[in-house]
Amino acid sequence: MAVAPRGETNVTPTAAASAAIRTDEPTTDPAAASAAAAEAQAPAPTGLPGNGDDDPDERTAADPAAPGRSHPSPTTTLPSASSARPLSSATSPTGARFTRPGGMFSSLRVRNYRYYFAGQVVSNTGTWMQRIAQDWLVLSLTGSPLAVGITTAMQFLPMLLLGLFGGVLADRMPKRRLLIYTQGAMGLLAAGLAVLTVGGVVTPYYVYAFALLLGLVTVVDNPTRQAFVSEMVGPKDLANAVSLNAANFQTARLVGPAVAGLLIAAVGSGWAFAVNALSFAAVIGGLLAMRESELRPTAPIARERGQLREGLRYVKERPELLWPMVLAGFIGTFGFNFPTLLSGFAYDTFKVGAGQYGLLNTAMAIGSLAGALLAARRGVPRLRRLVGAALAFGALEVVAAFAPDYWTFALLLMLIGVFGLSFNTSVNSMLQLSTDPEMRGRVMGLLVLVFTGGTPIGAPVVGWVTASYGPRLGLLACGLVSAAAAGAVGLVLARSADLRVRFDLHPGRGGRVVAFVPRTGAASKSELAAAC
Repeated sequence: MAVAPRGETNVTPTAAASAAIRTDEPTTDPAAASAAAAEAQAPAPTGLPGNGDDDPDERTAADPAAPGRSHPSPTTTLPSASSARPLSSATSPTGARFTRPGGMFSSLRVRNYRYYFAGQVVSNTGTWMQRIAQDWLVLSLTGSPLAVGITTAMQFLPMLLLGLFGGVLADRMPKRRLLIYTQGAMGLLAAGLAVLTVGGVVTPYYVYAFALLLGLVTVVDNPTRQAFVSEMVGPKDLANAVSLNAANFQTARLVGPAVAGLLIAAVGSGWAFAVNALSFAAVIGGLLAMRESELRPTAPIARERGQLREGLRYVKERPELLWPMVLAGFIGTFGFNFPTLLSGFAYDTFKVGAGQYGLLNTAMAIGSLAGALLAARRGVPRLRRLVGAALAFGALEVVAAFAPDYWTFALLLMLIGVFGLSFNTSVNSMLQLSTDPEMRGRVMGLLVLVFTGGTPIGAPVVGWVTASYGPRLGLLACGLVSAAAAGAVGLVLARSADLRVRFDLHPGRGGRVVAFVPRTGAASKSELAAAC
C-alpha cells in the first residue's frame, strides 16, 4: 500500500521555541548565542532545504542506546519539561522544517534509492501485468465476479491473520536481506503459476492456492519494504521518497495493464505471469548493488516476549497514529475493491473485452500518477488533507456508480485515482515520520494489516453485492462507506484536538475558506492539534 506529504502549517511556535531552547548546555560562544536567540525568535522554518547531494555522511545522528533515533542540536527546539512525552520530529514545532518541499525528485539524488527505484519500475510493471492476468483468468474460468473476489480475499487473508507478526519480523531482521528473500519467493510463485497456465492445467483452485501463498510472502515483504525507505533516504527525504514510490507504482500501472491486455489477447494469461517472474530479477539486482555503508539501518531489535502488544499499545496511545489507521481500515476494506468492481463493470455493465478492461485500470493509474507527483512537491502530510482526500475519494465513487457510459466512467476513475493516491501517500508518510525508528516495522505492519487485511472481508462482500445486484450498486456502497468513515474520523479528530471548523467566504490573501481553529480561542499546544 501504499501510505502524500503534509501541507502548510498554521502554527508559528515563536514563544514555544524560545522557551524550549536547551538550558542544560549553555552556549559559551557569543556569536553562537546570538544565532541561537535569533533562531528561537524567528518563525519556524517552512520546509526542507532542497540542496545536498548523494552524501553518505549526511545522515541522522544515532544514539548508541537506540540506533536510528535522531538527537537535537543545541539550538533545536524541545518540548517543555511538563510534556507527557517528547513530540516526534514530524509533529513538533521543529517538524515544521519538513513542510517545505525539497524538489519533486529530491530523493533520487541518493544512489541507493536510485537503484531501488529503477528495480521497482520493472518489478511493478510485472506485478500489474499479473494482477490483470490473474483477475481475467479467474473470470474466464468461472464467469463470476464473486470468484474474482474470492481470489483477492485469498491473497489478503494472510495479512488479516498474520500481518502484525510480519511487522515484528521486519523490526527483528536486517531489512535489505529480508527483502531479497521475499522478492525471490514472489518470483518463484509467479513462475509456478505461469507453468500451470501455459501448460493448460490451471483451475480456479490452483489460482486460489497461489494467491494464498503470495499473501503469506507479502505479510513479511510489505511492512519491510515500507520501513526500508527511511533507511535509504533518511527522514528529510522520506515524504518525497514515499510519494515517488507511489508515482513509480502508478507509472507501472499505466504500462502493465495495457501490456497485459495485449499479451492476454495474443498468447494468453500464462505469459503475463512468466514476464512477472522475470521482473523480480531487477529489484533483487538493485538491492544487491546498494552500498551498505550509505544505508541508515535501524539496528534489529532483540527477540523478546510482548513486542506485538508493545506495538499495539504504542499506536493506541497516540491519536495521530490511531485515527489515520482507523480510516485506512475502512477505506482499504470497502473503498479499494477495484479488482472485483472493475472486472464487473467491464464484463457485465459495459460488456467490453480484456483490452478495454485494462484501459480502465490505466485510466485510474493516470489519475494516481498525477496525485503522486503533486504529493511529491509537498512537505509532510496533515490530518485535514488526509481526511479531505478520503472524503473526496468516497464521493467520487458514488458519482462513478451512476456513470452513463464507458468513457465517462473512465474519466471519473482518473479523479478517483488522484484522491485515492493522495490518501495512500498521506497516511504512509505521516505514520512513518511520526513513529520512532525501532517501532517503524510494527507500525507499518499494522497499517498494512488494517489497509489490506480487511480485503478478505470486503472483497467477498463487494463481490457478492456485485454478482447479485450489479457493479453499480457495489461501487455505490463502497463510496458511501468510505465517505461516511472520512466524515466520522474527521469529527473525532477535531473534537479530540479541541478544534472546530471555521468557514470564511472572504478569506483574503493567504487565508482559507475552511480552516480548523481552537474552540477556546487560544492556540492549542497538543500534538494532535499540530498534526491537524
